This record gives sequence, C-alpha cells and structure tokens, in this order.
Amino acid sequence: MEEQGKTQIDVGDGAAIPRKGDQGLVSAWWIAIVFTVVLLIALPLIKPDPYLTILRFIPDGILITFQVTISSILLALVIGLLTGLGRISRNKYINLVASFYVEVVRGIPLLVQLFYIYFALGRFVQVPDIVAAIIAMSFCYGAYMGEVFRAGIKSIDRGQTEASLSLGFNHHQTMLYIILPQAWRTILPPVGNEFIALLKDTSLVSILAVSDILRRGREYASESFNYFETYTIIALVYLLITLLLSRTISIMEHRLSHYERR
Repeated sequence: MEEQGKTQIDVGDGAAIPRKGDQGLVSAWWIAIVFTVVLLIALPLIKPDPYLTILRFIPDGILITFQVTISSILLALVIGLLTGLGRISRNKYINLVASFYVEVVRGIPLLVQLFYIYFALGRFVQVPDIVAAIIAMSFCYGAYMGEVFRAGIKSIDRGQTEASLSLGFNHHQTMLYIILPQAWRTILPPVGNEFIALLKDTSLVSILAVSDILRRGREYASESFNYFETYTIIALVYLLITLLLSRTISIMEHRLSHYERR
C-alpha cells in the first residue's frame, strides 16, 4: 500500500516498471518474460539457420549497446542534476541558462540532435563515432533528467530546508545531506523509465556507424536477406533486456522503500 503523502513522478516513455502492489502489471511482466525467453530458446532449436546464426552474430552489438547506454545515462544524470539545481536556483542567470537548455533540447527530435552533434563536432575535432553518440544521447536526456530532478527536489517539504538551516547547515550542505537523499526515493522511478527509454533509443546510433544491436542485425540481414528473422531476434533481445531492467529497478525501489520504513 502506498504511504500517505508520497509524491509519485510519472514521466518518460520507457517501459512500465512493475511495483509490488500492481498485481496485474506484475502478472503481465511474467507473461512477457516467459514468452520472450521461450521464443529465444525455441526459434534457434526449431530453425538453427538463420536464428542461431543471428544470435551468434549480434553479441558484440549487445556490448556496444550497453556501453553507450550506461555511459550516456551516467553523464545524463550529472547533467540532469546540474540542470535541475539550475532550474530552482535563485540566480536569474543560472536559471535562465538551465531553462533555455531544457526548452531547446526538448523541442528538437533526438535523431536531429544526433546528426547535428555528430557533424558539428566533426567540424572542430575528430572523435570516435561511439563518443559522438554518447555525447548526443547524454545531451538530450540530460534535459529530461533535469526536469525529473527539479520535480523531485521540489516535492520535499520546505520545512526540511528550514529545519536544516536552523541547525547550522548551509544551503549546499542542506541540499547534499538532507534534500537529495529524500528526493531520490521520488526520483528513482522516472529515472528508471528514462534509463529504459534511453536503452531503446540507442538503436538510433546505428545511423552514426556505431555497431550496436540494430546495426549488427542490419549487416547480417543485408548479407543473408533474412530481414524478418533478423528483426524478430533483435526485437526479442531488446524486449528481454528492457524487461530485466524494469524488474531490477522495481527491486531497487522496493528495497529503498523498505529502508525508509525501518
């Protein structure tokens, strides 16, 4: 049962994260995970060529996808925290810069940002394709993370700040030791959703010649002409990864709630 007074932020277009109290969603998660695993096992057994060949062809693409996703989400969290703090700053110049960044980035499609940052960077400095992809993904998702952090921080009662200041904490100490630890409970679910959405959006980096899952699949399909089989396996792999991530985030959220209740 949800605690009274808890603020829940629901943003992003990521996969729904199953929670302990949502039995329908949990049942749907189990059905989806069993369905996905059964297909990934059965298809290569029934028809090794091409399904087993495809599974042997894309593992390095899975590693690249995780590398881009994890690097991007870590950078996006840092950018998001700074942006969120900037959005609530009393300094009008810092607030203006943070707000301008959020409005501009949220108004431009991710694919356009990928192209722009890739070619803009190329005019000044030569960077590997994967680095350009990570920078672009981080720059885009940092704006959305900024709104998540801003909402999470604003959800903490003003009395917490006043009590902290009365005990001798300065504003920086209050934010670091009092506000952010409490806000993380509210921030975690939408951050998890953004993480999953970012994982799926990494399929766009294949246009920058980054050998992620999708690009490896396209390379195989262009050689074998088995497009249906290739994209079936790719879809199942993405589904399996997102389902496992959503479950992991749900467990983290539940444990965080458990420690808060103790």
